[in-house]
This record gives sequence, structure tokens and C-alpha cells, in this order.
Amino acid sequence: MSLPPNPVVAPPHVLSLLDRLHDESIKQESVLGSYLSSADGFGDLMRDKFIALDKDKCHFVYQLARAIDARNIVEVGTSFGVSTIYLALALGSNLERSGGKGKVIATEKESTKAAKALQHWREAGDELVTRHIDLREGNLLETLKESVPTLDLLLIDIWAPVALPALKLLEPRMRPGAVVIVDNSISSASRYADLLAHLRSPTNGYINLTLPYSNGLEMSIKF
Repeated sequence: MSLPPNPVVAPPHVLSLLDRLHDESIKQESVLGSYLSSADGFGDLMRDKFIALDKDKCHFVYQLARAIDARNIVEVGTSFGVSTIYLALALGSNLERSGGKGKVIATEKESTKAAKALQHWREAGDELVTRHIDLREGNLLETLKESVPTLDLLLIDIWAPVALPALKLLEPRMRPGAVVIVDNSISSASRYADLLAHLRSPTNGYINLTLPYSNGLEMSIKF
């Protein structure tokens, strides 16, 4: 049985780096095991843990960013910067194809994670990845208050209590047709209850689909 195609257009060293980082994430996740489903102390538990967005989800988000020609993206919860590499590669390809400007705004509160993310981006390459990223370190509810362009895509993969306030902060900057992706929308449905209720309320102007990836991946389109 042949492996499914990898949609990511990148040099071999970048693909190898991504494979290595996903392997590290899987190992960390297997060690944590059942603790990932515990609500008690979840934020403290994950403060220094290397858990990246699953590879198949990263491939989907990359394809989505390419499909909608995303130029301005916000990642709510960058962590160690793995999914950010995919977003930056997609954005770079979009800009190369038809010109213009754009950025991936990456948010991370923990300074140690931000430093590790920068290390990974530089390993991928400044021209390919780092130059397309605007890293905003600190409380994202402060760092995203200013200088946010009209957004095409928003990826939310963060400690749940921050998720809805972040979305509400960014909604005025989202263009019609902008896409919101939320990870773990099935396994963490109780944690994300207020966020999912907001996205699914008919009064808030989204159409929604829960994609059948492991633990769920919510895709919402703003109109």
C-alpha cells in the first residue's frame, strides 16, 4: 500500500526537519498518555511540553492556506513552531506565485517555547520560513491588539480559556470568507465549549464543519 502524497512543497532538509519534529511530538504525547485528557492542571502540565499539531492536520492546513491564497494568517498558540513552518511555507508559495505582501503572525506566551520555535524556523531557513513570520511573544490578548492586517486564516491550538477571547479580539480583522481552524474540537469539546458555541451560533455568522481527523478539527468560515 502506497503512502498518501505529501502536499508540502519544500526542500528535502525542510521535509526531514518536519518529520523529525513530528516524531519528537509523538514520543512526548505517548509519554503523557492519559494526562492529556485530564482537565486538572492542564495548562500547567502543557507549559513546557512539545506537542505539535498532527502531521495530517498540518498537511490539511497547508493545503487550505494554498487553496484560499492566504496572505495574512494568525496562529493562536505557536508553541515550538512546527505548524508555523507549514503556514510560512504556504504563504511563501502564495506570494511567489502572484506577488504581494503577507505575514504569519505567530503568538507564544512562553519565552522558552518561542526561543525553540525560532531555532526550528532558522533550521528550516530564513528565506523559506523565518522572513514570513512575525513572532509576537507575550500575552496574545495584548500583542494582537495592534497592527493586525485583514485576516484570511486563523489557526487556534491553545489553552482553552484564551481561545474565545482571542477569536473575539480578531473577528473585526477577519475578511468575509476567512477560515478559522480549531484543533481537538472533539476530544476537547468540553474545554472549548464556549468557543464552539460561539462559532456554531447562527447569530455570529459562521458555517461550520467538524473534520474527521484524530480528536477532531473544526473548520469554520466567517461570512
